[in-house]
Amino acid sequence: MKDAVKIGTVGEERFVVSEQHLIDFAHDGMPEILCTPWLIWFLEHAARNAMLPLLEPGESTVGIVINVEHMAATPLGADVVCRARVIYTDGAVISFQIEAHDEHEQIARGTHKLRVIEAARLARKVQRKT
Repeated sequence: MKDAVKIGTVGEERFVVSEQHLIDFAHDGMPEILCTPWLIWFLEHAARNAMLPLLEPGESTVGIVINVEHMAATPLGADVVCRARVIYTDGAVISFQIEAHDEHEQIARGTHKLRVIEAARLARKVQRKT
């Protein structure tokens, strides 16, 4: 990493809920709403966005722990903001407080950990499995 990660560093990811982000069982009275796996994807990218300016060439991040409470439904077409704030660092492992809001309320909260890795080293490990 170029610099030490500072506690309080924030990353953000914004999106509009589209068809691809919806639960796949919206029928028989179930409304079309944001599914939890997509919400987690955007929350992880918010954390990654906090780290991107600090990464050296050849470095990347991987998620290693996520704990998310998906608290409220968000409909098709809604704007969502996901934020991740650094709360702790332990070498290459960075811990975040994460949250997401739509135009009306907080829809999720939790914690996430990323590990900064050397992309080529990870690629070699994956190659050995194929």
